[in-house]
Amino acid sequence: MISSFASYGIMAKICLRRALCSRRNPLLLTYSGLPIDAIVTGIGRRRFFTHPLPPASQRPISFSRTPPLGHSQKKAANLTSQNTVIPTAGFTYSPDSGLAIEARNVNKIYDAGGRTHHALKSIDIEVPIGCIFGLLGPNGAGKSTFINIMAGTVVKTSGSISIWGTDIDTNPRQSRANIGIVPQELNIDAFFTPRETLDMMAGLFGVPKAERHTDDILEMVGLTEQADFYSRRLSGGMRRRLLIGKAMVHLPPILVLDEPTAGVDVALRQRLWDSIKSLNQAGVTVVLTTHYLEEAEALCDRIAIINKGEIIAAKTKADLLASAGQKTLHLSLTKPPPMPLPNTLAALGAQWRDRRLSVSFDPTTSSAVDILNKVRLAGFEVIDISTAEPDLEGVFLSLTK
Repeated sequence: MISSFASYGIMAKICLRRALCSRRNPLLLTYSGLPIDAIVTGIGRRRFFTHPLPPASQRPISFSRTPPLGHSQKKAANLTSQNTVIPTAGFTYSPDSGLAIEARNVNKIYDAGGRTHHALKSIDIEVPIGCIFGLLGPNGAGKSTFINIMAGTVVKTSGSISIWGTDIDTNPRQSRANIGIVPQELNIDAFFTPRETLDMMAGLFGVPKAERHTDDILEMVGLTEQADFYSRRLSGGMRRRLLIGKAMVHLPPILVLDEPTAGVDVALRQRLWDSIKSLNQAGVTVVLTTHYLEEAEALCDRIAIINKGEIIAAKTKADLLASAGQKTLHLSLTKPPPMPLPNTLAALGAQWRDRRLSVSFDPTTSSAVDILNKVRLAGFEVIDISTAEPDLEGVFLSLTK
């Protein structure tokens, strides 16, 4: 049974290769769940773009190994933690707006059996060039809907989105070429090796064979040793890294990662974090969606929080944490206070938990010294003090509750 299934997969792969290499029989493809809405008449023989490309000096994507002169020349030689050169795009121009992604008044309304669902409600999003941008929200908030609109798999109801200066309605193919998307689903072809997968994706994007960086990308994502294994033999973490490689084959200036570390172990998560940071340092703008708030806090420069289809906060990470306002003072006492707490402590909003007295306060209106003095005046002796700064989880919960 397994043998016949493997034979079927190998034959399917051979047929697909023949179809792609045929000049007589153009093939309309969908590959790994992504729509390839262009006629491919041979890998490397016809560009993915049907709209005229801008002059070479203005292209957002350079397939040349040598970065062009400009702002990305210093960035293109950045190294990963394994000292592997990242084959990043040499972006020879940047949008005049200074924004990698600009969304204005975007709405998405689904009509299901006469009932409408407003998935996105007039959202505005600005992603500055060169940042790591976090898009956070609970399940069903609209994060994936927005990403799918950028990818072209979902059609927005109204509004406008510009990706690296290209409107997705005016020039959809070029706008998609400006972005690489790593989906949450592990959509890996079981009977292709990682090397074949990357070559296939590069061909679908019209990257000439002489200008591909397959080996460099494989090394970047740590799959050099598994380059010629069937993908079905890869572990879940390896498949996740292969998805990142697939998204980078055409060297886009923007990389979107939808839950990139979902279901991976701690060590692999840290390695993926290092890869994301290295790509960003090399000039790639990164958009990240995640349910791990500590991940967003560790990686992101700017954060937008979406809830029920609406943007409820969009600030730098520092400003978002500062908006929480509250700090917490933890005091260890020589003896437990009586319960219920005396009025003096209750007036401070104090709570006795984990054998410590915890008091939350606004540093703009009070101070730790004031609270400490009031506790001592109430007759309690303090033997240890610690403070807790507001974290992203607290901010997120307060905004989405």
